[in-house]
Amino acid sequence: MPRRPRDPGVPSSPTEYFGTELRAYREAAGLSRPELAEKLGYTPQRIGQVESGQNGPSEDFAKDCDTCFATNGTFHRIWEWMQRFGRLAVLPPGFRPYAEAERDASYVKAFAPLLMPGLLQTPEYARAVLEVGQRAEKLEELLTARMERQDLLTRDESPFFLFVLSEYALRRVVGDREVMRGQLERLLSLATEPHITFQVIRDDAPVYQASGFVLLEFPERPNMCYMDSAGGYGPLLETPRDVNERAVAFDQVRSAALPAGDSVRVARAVMEGL
Repeated sequence: MPRRPRDPGVPSSPTEYFGTELRAYREAAGLSRPELAEKLGYTPQRIGQVESGQNGPSEDFAKDCDTCFATNGTFHRIWEWMQRFGRLAVLPPGFRPYAEAERDASYVKAFAPLLMPGLLQTPEYARAVLEVGQRAEKLEELLTARMERQDLLTRDESPFFLFVLSEYALRRVVGDREVMRGQLERLLSLATEPHITFQVIRDDAPVYQASGFVLLEFPERPNMCYMDSAGGYGPLLETPRDVNERAVAFDQVRSAALPAGDSVRVARAVMEGL
């Protein structure tokens, strides 16, 4: 079946949407491109490039548009959306809806049997995990996206976090011993925050859940669960039955974990032994 051509009047990206809005405001104000260019301090060619979606605006350009049209930050908010969309675009398709949803969560519960969760990783640890089979430019984009996600840990009104980690994930040397020592130092530092807790499952604990997963709880929408998978292609579960089954599995896993205080002592002992 032939593909239906895209409606040329419908923006296909945040960059095109910014340009569409700019043109609408310019025309509503009765301004030509040269007249708007003079008001903003840019060339008419630059205005045309932004309106057509050929080139995206800078942050200063967006702020200048808000000032010119008295839009109370509308253009800057679109610009921020563009930056966020660009960061999500480098993520694997299966992971993108999860990364978008986690920013609205009030409680994040993660089970990690093999590696430190991405939200906890140092840049060095994350690089060692991500670099296998990646081109250099793609690696840097993925690394930047992973590090920027971590603002979720420290922003105002941050969610509560509970990480259940296997002892194997603590002892597995990723990168080298120096990288792993730095990773464990970060883990112990984050654990001092009142909204972040981790618990460790000893290697001999009767836990047979092989794959990791993350539960997202929301104050005003149904909960979700992301199933970890190679390359970030795991499914995002949204039906209540599927999510509840994973919630039960998380409680079962957590019941075999050490208390938080004992878990901190285990992590510190592993770090000091490196």
